[in-house]
Amino acid sequence: MSEELVLNIGREALYTALLVAGPLLLLSLSVGLIVSIFQATTQIQEQTLSFVPKIVAVLLGLALFGPWILQTMREFTIRLVTSIPTVLR
Repeated sequence: MSEELVLNIGREALYTALLVAGPLLLLSLSVGLIVSIFQATTQIQEQTLSFVPKIVAVLLGLALFGPWILQTMREFTIRLVTSIPTVLR
């Protein structure tokens, strides 16, 4: 097993992780920004107000992006498992 192969597998794993987590993180970030702007304009400083909309947004994002996330992870896993004979040489 060469260093190039290990680096390629690691790079592909990191890329897949970023690709899968990206939409949910961006959704959570945008909802958090909107809630923060709302809190700043209304001067409401309730700590729990920022968590509930983020949780709801991430759950809705999982419902929306769930099939795509599952397909992406499935394709990565299939590529990884089919490359086992190449890695073991």
